This record gives sequence, C-alpha cells and structure tokens, in this order.
Amino acid sequence: MPRNLDLTALRALVAVTDAGGVTRAAGLLNLSQSAVSMQIKRLEEGLGLEFFSRAQRKLTLTPEGEQLLFYARKMLELNDEALSRMTDTAFEGELRLGVPHDIVYPQIPRILKAMAAEYPRMRINLVSCFTSRLKEGFAKGDFDVILTTETQPGEGGKRLATRRLVWVGAPDGNAWQQRPLRLAFIETCFFRPIAQAALNGAGIRWEMAVGGESEQVADATVAADLSITARMEGALPTGTAIVDGANALPDLGQLDICMYQAGVQKGEVVDALVTQLRCAYGDAQCCLRVISGDHASESDDDFPRRLTAAQ
Repeated sequence: MPRNLDLTALRALVAVTDAGGVTRAAGLLNLSQSAVSMQIKRLEEGLGLEFFSRAQRKLTLTPEGEQLLFYARKMLELNDEALSRMTDTAFEGELRLGVPHDIVYPQIPRILKAMAAEYPRMRINLVSCFTSRLKEGFAKGDFDVILTTETQPGEGGKRLATRRLVWVGAPDGNAWQQRPLRLAFIETCFFRPIAQAALNGAGIRWEMAVGGESEQVADATVAADLSITARMEGALPTGTAIVDGANALPDLGQLDICMYQAGVQKGEVVDALVTQLRCAYGDAQCCLRVISGDHASESDDDFPRRLTAAQ
C-alpha cells in the first residue's frame, strides 16, 4: 500500500533546519519543543532513517536529511500554493465578459475552460451580442472586458488583430453566382451595410433572403446554399466556407478585433483573462512574448502596434 508523508512533520523538518535548532523552530511553529521533537522522531521512525546528526549537541542534516529536505520544500510549497488558491478571496468572484456573436467560436469556449480550471472559484459571465450593444453596456459599467469588431478602435480600445471580411457560402455552393444575389444578414448585423455598399459599388443586384434577428436562421440558409453572407476570416459559421469565386464579388476590406477593459477589476485573474484574449485573437508570436514576460517593459499602447506590424 502506498504511504503518505506527514506534511506537518515535513514542516517541522524544514523549520528546524532553517532555524538551526528545535527551540527556535518551536517558537516559529507555535508548538512546544517536545512536540517538534516528536514530529521529527515519527518521521525518522516511519522511514527507518535518521535525518539529523546529533553529535556535539548540534543538529546537522544527514545526507538522507538533505535529500528529504529538498522534497519537503517542494511539497510544502505546492501545499501552501493550493491552500492559498482555494481559500484566497482574490481568486473568487465574478468577471463580466462581452463578445460579439461572430467571433465567439472557437476561441471563447477554450478560454472559459482554461480559466475555470485555473480559477475554479471565479465565475466568468459571458454575454454575446452586437458590438454596438456591447459598447453601450460597457459605457454603463455592465462589463469588465469586451471584444468588438470595428473599422478601428474607439476611445480606450486596443487593437488585437486586423482580419479580412470575406464572403461566405455553402461548401462547393453556387448561391454566390445568382442574380439578384441573395443575402443572409440579420437586421442589426454590423457586416450588413458593409456588404450592401460593396455590392452597390460593384453594380451587383442583391436582395435579402432572411429577415428578423435570428442568427441561426441566417446561417442555416447559407449552409443550405440558398444565400451568402459575410464574416471575419477565421470565424465562419458551422457548415459554411469562404466563397471560392470571391473574385467575382467585391472586396469587403478589413476589420479590427478590439478589446476594451474597464479597469475596475484588478489582479491576477483579470490579467490572466486579458492575456488569454490577446493570445487567442492576436498574433501568435506576440502571444509567446506575453506568456514569456518579454512584454514587461512595453506599455499597453505598444501592444496593438506590435500586433499590426506582425501581420
């Protein structure tokens, strides 16, 4: 049967070593000298080894004691870290995150899963809606962090990445060849007026294939090859693909993925969330620099410029 080392006894071993004797270690541990001596004795008897040489009334570690001391420090460090993480109120509470519908997948589920594993007592409430509504809510204090899709960052926003806006249809579909071109956008979609203006400028007739506010209905008509839509590259609806004949359709330009941080919540958890968002939506090399800490000497204002330059 596997046996477990007594962490209390290991703490006594470390304290006696660091303090240079049982008397001072007892004071540091708030125990009696006899209690500390008994813990060391039980540890030695349990392993059948001696960890201190008691010659000349001075305690010195034996080779076995030095080896166990190395493991004891590591075990106590992990124990104290786990205890602090699970009981420290700094790692509990709520963060409010807002992300537009069209860039939730695939990054946000992975981020939420990683954050839940690292900070199980911290709750992240995700709201997904349009950029305009997210910015309105952010201005009212409804969010701690939001992502947006915009032509450029607004006041207080930081650019994470710039991506192409592309035409999207069914894989191997031909809806993009029809005239008038049938479009699938909900009424409040930010991409809708961009696509309509581009088609008008190219002299291509179009009509709306769906109405209302259901993203699922719009995406279903695209996947069924009954219409096309526009999305940011890298964030396509399930069952769709970039239109292969896009050279017959007008270019839609580029949009920025931006991040806004309220600054009210501070500490390790919100910093970890911001880093995850930067890594997920920004440049891979910049992500590596963030994780390694190479960005420590750079201001936040430098971050968007480095992302743009790297693309």
